[in-house]
Amino acid sequence: MFIPSIIHHKSYLDNCEVFLPDTFSIVSWNVHKNNNKDTFKRYLDAKVKSYKLDMLIFQEAIFTNINNPVLTNFAFDAAANLQIKNNFFGVLTASKVRSVYAKAYLSKDLEAYIGTHKSMLLSTYEFKDRSKILILNVHAINFRENESYSRELERFFSFIESYDGAMIICGDFNSWNRTRLDKLNIEAKKLNLKVVNFKNSSFVKSFAGNSLDFIFYKGLELLESSVEVATKHSDHNPLFAKFKKI
Repeated sequence: MFIPSIIHHKSYLDNCEVFLPDTFSIVSWNVHKNNNKDTFKRYLDAKVKSYKLDMLIFQEAIFTNINNPVLTNFAFDAAANLQIKNNFFGVLTASKVRSVYAKAYLSKDLEAYIGTHKSMLLSTYEFKDRSKILILNVHAINFRENESYSRELERFFSFIESYDGAMIICGDFNSWNRTRLDKLNIEAKKLNLKVVNFKNSSFVKSFAGNSLDFIFYKGLELLESSVEVATKHSDHNPLFAKFKKI
């Protein structure tokens, strides 16, 4: 029941934009499987308009092969780590631009207790000058020992270590202790990644004082960042960021 019959899901729309604008906005958010609820969709629609969002990067999203689980003018790729009946769950990256390339990955190690994998999605998009940006949507392993966490983090980051263009690596890293957080920072430093900081950082989901959600980036200029309280819609709050291509 829990092993997904399909790992990589996608929905490409006829009215997709061809290129990602040089200045663009994203949200990264663990949506706690609520993205198919009407109240969530209304909230998201308002934020898409107010932040002029070009990309929605979700963890713990719910989706099917039938309906677009986000908004009608967004295409998406998703990596499922769990299936219950006709519903799939995992990471999902939606964009007004069709991805040039996308690949879904599952962790090698399994979560304790329920025995599920964690998923990660790598996708690339084009700017008008034909240069590309890589987006890595991560939901890191949670209920395992630190050694397992380190192995999986190294494996996920190894998929992009040879990429030298613009990139964003974001998601729920489950970095709930100092060992995990230190490992995450080490891997980010290897790739010369910068981290998005938030003035209201106390709103970022944390455990024992350790933040779980991050946006890392490279080859871009950070213009704006914010985190909003949205506890009616998830147990995590959404992280917003606006970037400019360098």
